[in-house]
Amino acid sequence: MEKKKIMFFIYRLSYGGAARTMMNIVNHIDRNKFEPILVTLDFTFEYEQYVKEDVNLIKLDTKRLRSAIIPLAKLIRKEQPHILFSTIPNYNTIAILAKLLSRTKTKVIVREAAYLGGTCKENVQLRGYGLLYAFAKKVIALSVGVKENLVARYGVKNNKVQVIYNPVDLDYIEQAMLEPIAEKHQSLFSSDRKVIVTAGRLVKEKDHATLLRAFHQVVQQVPSELIILGEGELEASLKTLATELNIDEHVHFVGFQQNPYNFFHQSDVFTLTSITEGFGHVLVEAMATQTPVVSTRCSPGGEEVLQNGAYGKLCEVGNATEVAEQLTEVLQYNETERTKMITKGQERATTFSIEQIVTQYEQTFLEILE
Repeated sequence: MEKKKIMFFIYRLSYGGAARTMMNIVNHIDRNKFEPILVTLDFTFEYEQYVKEDVNLIKLDTKRLRSAIIPLAKLIRKEQPHILFSTIPNYNTIAILAKLLSRTKTKVIVREAAYLGGTCKENVQLRGYGLLYAFAKKVIALSVGVKENLVARYGVKNNKVQVIYNPVDLDYIEQAMLEPIAEKHQSLFSSDRKVIVTAGRLVKEKDHATLLRAFHQVVQQVPSELIILGEGELEASLKTLATELNIDEHVHFVGFQQNPYNFFHQSDVFTLTSITEGFGHVLVEAMATQTPVVSTRCSPGGEEVLQNGAYGKLCEVGNATEVAEQLTEVLQYNETERTKMITKGQERATTFSIEQIVTQYEQTFLEILE
């Protein structure tokens, strides 16, 4: 059987959901059936060290996305891949235009991970993406909610969109969660106080302000600490809010952590208070570390991942009191209740294993080529 050459295109291999998903697919795709080529712009970033040696990693001679169309088109003509795969609207645009310019028989598959739109300006822009997506053979949606958004706001035909969830490297998480936490952070887990942890960029969409207001209520009932993993533009204002709420002594901004899983595993509960999530990858990761989860509904991702509360606690977006009530309830669970919640979470996490998700991608690639 001839190996099918798949060219994966992404702006750069920096930390983030898009790069992580791309890496998982590239590294685990069946080498007996496929030959992966990974194409980025001329950057050096963290994830490069995790690219398997047998992957052909090619960097285009530009750092500007708009300038990548012609170099990518030339590379497509040279390599003649069977499929060009990209993710995120801006990258998808470049990939489609480059393929058209290349005048090859390469088929394009694009992936949409975010639940975008809402304002008139945004919706007009999404329609523009939708017109370009007409040149793709398949559009992969990260969740059912994202698919519905692609049909409604992008104008993509329903039968052209396929839902494939994010792949999660459960084996890696199981190893990483047992690694010792850096000495400077070990004191966070050394007392009898309960520990709540969250992870995500410190930006408006993640709504850490609601979490801080919720924690202000929790700490009055259950002696606890709040650990916030992540960096972002709102760090200063969030620290100010913690001070105003008089909880700054028990709120710990520890920045970005290359291994967040040992923090998750040693905590009593993981929480996410986002306004919206295309998928909610971090919820799956938290469940995989044997940690109970409390999340806002953050449509569509939160509701889909936790199946409307079957695998974790769900709260209304922005409702600090409800978040506080659910966190307090989980923190006060007895061992039987806690074990039951952890077991259900682990069962749900296996649904998103790399093996299952990459197999779905492989089947899609082969179907497109047939």
